[in-house]
Amino acid sequence: MRKASQYRQNAVECRTLAAKMETVDQRKLLLEMAEHWEGLAEDRAALVRKYPKLAKPGEHEEEGCRSSRG
Repeated sequence: MRKASQYRQNAVECRTLAAKMETVDQRKLLLEMAEHWEGLAEDRAALVRKYPKLAKPGEHEEEGCRSSRG
């Protein structure tokens, strides 16, 4: 299992690719994938909040930094 930040990065990459696609269907599919990655990130963050021992090295700090910014 990856860190939430890695799932969020996958979402960013899907959105970047979507912006480059020629067809609406391709863009839609990539944007849907981005939404799924965001959902996985939120699920992972919630899991780590509930079970801190599951956090990977640096994951608590990443989530702490994210929440203080946003």
